[in-house]
Amino acid sequence: MARYTGPKTRIARKFKDPIFGPDKSFEKKNYPPGQHGNSRRRKKQSEYGIQLMEKQKAKYTYGILERQFRNVFEKASRKKGITGEILLQLIESRLDNVVYRLGIGPSRPAARQLVAHRHITVNGVNVNIPSYALKPGDVIGVREKSKSLEAISESLQSRSLNYAWLEWNDESMSGKFLNYPEREEIPENIKEQLIVELYSK
Repeated sequence: MARYTGPKTRIARKFKDPIFGPDKSFEKKNYPPGQHGNSRRRKKQSEYGIQLMEKQKAKYTYGILERQFRNVFEKASRKKGITGEILLQLIESRLDNVVYRLGIGPSRPAARQLVAHRHITVNGVNVNIPSYALKPGDVIGVREKSKSLEAISESLQSRSLNYAWLEWNDESMSGKFLNYPEREEIPENIKEQLIVELYSK
């Protein structure tokens, strides 16, 4: 399966959660998509169905494909600690996600594109791998030639959220990945324990 590029509101409605950010269309129709709209009787979901839905929600939220997602889970399960939390920490430390969190890109797909098109540096070196795993202390910057890009400057002007695990320097247009975020510092509405239960079967 290739990366999803279809209607985002439809996916948000499927998960009953605006996973791609504020969405007026979702607010108007905040029930699952389908031919018969909100009047359709829906079967009670099985335990497996609920767990699968949560995994799909996480994959769509972060824009990760199945094989990559499973690899990250296996890496998380080998580490000491709570597997679900470590899974989210590893996903949050991906370069494309941090570029989005720092406000360099207005969305995760936009951030992924900036990385793939070589506009982003890590510790002064160009990195074009969106899934690149950052380590505490890594410095994420905008390539010198790309600092005048309108898309980047507009995104930075509208950035509003600050995260305790990230540091941003306006002058150098660079940010620092200070540490892996705690679970309460990750705003995504994901029940990671259900994903752990699904993969543990």
